[in-house]
Amino acid sequence: MADTQLVLALGARKVTADEVAAPFIKEILETTSSLPSDARPKLVGFLANSDPAAVKYAQWTGKTFQRDGLNFELRQVEPDDLERALEEANADTSVHGIMIYYPVFGKRPSFHGGSYDDALRDTVSLAKDVEGMNHFYRRTMYRNQRFVDSEQARKCVLPCTPLAVVKVLEHLGAYDDQHPVGNRMSGKVVTVVNRSEVVGRPLAAMLANDGATVYSVDIDSTYVFRRGKVEPVPAEATTESCVRQSDVVVLAVPSDKYKMDPSWVKEGAIVVNVASHKNIDENALLSTRPGVRYVPAVGKITIAMLERNLIRLQQNFKGSGRLVWDSSIGCVAPAPDH
Repeated sequence: MADTQLVLALGARKVTADEVAAPFIKEILETTSSLPSDARPKLVGFLANSDPAAVKYAQWTGKTFQRDGLNFELRQVEPDDLERALEEANADTSVHGIMIYYPVFGKRPSFHGGSYDDALRDTVSLAKDVEGMNHFYRRTMYRNQRFVDSEQARKCVLPCTPLAVVKVLEHLGAYDDQHPVGNRMSGKVVTVVNRSEVVGRPLAAMLANDGATVYSVDIDSTYVFRRGKVEPVPAEATTESCVRQSDVVVLAVPSDKYKMDPSWVKEGAIVVNVASHKNIDENALLSTRPGVRYVPAVGKITIAMLERNLIRLQQNFKGSGRLVWDSSIGCVAPAPDH
């Protein structure tokens, strides 16, 4: 029996990661082709677990970097040796970027406070933190500080997956370039389902800092993010009521058991599935919700952002030795020669 072709609702369409990533890949290839082979930046990825998803991501990263003319080295280490290996890579001038494939210790507490995985994130030098997840970049992101230096010549890097979602929204016109930078999501309502420290929370903050009202939904609570503020939603608010008013819905639940009801999604909305599992029935969404744009995965865009971050770090800190922190302005600068 022949497969029945899906009949899309009026104006609905599926948007591939390839479509969104294409201009960034072109930009990356132009940059790398202009550099001598021995001057191209190098990323070192540290794998200290046997998680199949992490192994697959590492393999995918290596193939993409080879295609795009960038250097990638995967180092497999035992979890208890990872902190020392990170310090060695921080001091290695041939390494321009460092990333860690999480989880390593999961929720295991650190002697320094918080989780051990959080402590590992803070071990990575800000000059090499390609994921933008150490304390310096978390601080600048949440405070909406967009540059590393007081001269505003060197942009901060941002977490790769949240940044990939932003690029999706820019590509699909959710960002209004008639408004100034920092206000291009003004008037938009977004629901992000997941409040992890790696994806959901930073994405909510980034979109709020661009002017959106963001409902951040997690397993036991919902909060609303507005620029610089987080507040609980009214007691009568539900996930459904948040989604029904949203121009953008981001699904990032790492479970195949979570499925959003497609009928909640309003006509013309953008739905982005970030999770490795499909958090919504794609066919039901595209066949019943007129004008919806659905992005089923962002992995290829995420790796393009990883590559851009690596190139940015090399450009930001090329020739810099020690860095000094100016707490009065929240910026860094090369240490003066003595």
